[in-house]
Amino acid sequence: MAYITFTIMHVHYNFDLYSVQNAVVTVGSFDGIHLGHFEILKHLLVKAAELSSESVVVTFSPHPRSVINPNHKIELLTTLDEKIELLRTIGINHLVIIPFTLEFAKLSACDFIEQILVKKLHIKHLVVGFNHHFGRNREGDLAKLRECGEPYGFSIEKCEAFGFGDENISSSKIRNALYEGNIEKVSKYLNRFYMLKGTVIYGNQIGRTLGFPTANLKLSEAHKILPKNGAYAVKVKTVTGTYGGMLNIGYRPTLLNTSNLSIEVHLFDFDSNIYEEIIEVYFVKKIRDEIKFESAEALKKQLASDKLEAKYLLTL
Repeated sequence: MAYITFTIMHVHYNFDLYSVQNAVVTVGSFDGIHLGHFEILKHLLVKAAELSSESVVVTFSPHPRSVINPNHKIELLTTLDEKIELLRTIGINHLVIIPFTLEFAKLSACDFIEQILVKKLHIKHLVVGFNHHFGRNREGDLAKLRECGEPYGFSIEKCEAFGFGDENISSSKIRNALYEGNIEKVSKYLNRFYMLKGTVIYGNQIGRTLGFPTANLKLSEAHKILPKNGAYAVKVKTVTGTYGGMLNIGYRPTLLNTSNLSIEVHLFDFDSNIYEEIIEVYFVKKIRDEIKFESAEALKKQLASDKLEAKYLLTL
């Protein structure tokens, strides 16, 4: 999608400074901001231009599932900060982030329409996905929107499912692809490389003794999904530039075999101290699953092979 723009996006954490009239609105969690979401956002931008109005995206923080079912581990494709930057790049005029609480979750579909869409957002047109649900217990659907929204006079536009072939794109399918280590599918559905962001911390220096010094990564967001354990070709963005590299996610079964999961990245043609620096890692392709080798020498030989393969994959 080629919506790269310099539009200033206003981020609202409440409605105090929100003054849009006749807003063109879409509502959702938008986890991942994938191609299916882009299709909805494209319709949003086009309609806003047609009506000489402003585009408004409404999302929630924290993710509704983490509030409604706090005992269930929530795993996300995008952090709130990532979501903000992606929407800013697309050219959205306003992002409204509604604090999601148990009290808010009790709001019925019709009350959400009246209290939020009409009274707070001053809606003129609503764009929704093909399977959009909202309100208490997700009771609201397209029919409920038409029923409860009709008295307020705003129009409704439903976007059809977007996908490749017979498979529609969804956040859950992208999560499953990450669990499987299918990075190519993830990149295709996101229309970009999947990214992890974190701080470089001190490790046990084992990689350096093997000739492959690594940066150990502590994630900035604990709820970000990790791809399947294994070795990956990656691109790494540091304060000094972007470098090719190979990354391993796993338990280091050959030398340590601990119960602590580690994320380690070896940067190619790089020899600087980046401890305590925040870096971004972009997954290009999976090289192999995590393997327990018979010896440190066998591991070292495999790492050399991984490096050659990663360098090749990064040229494609």
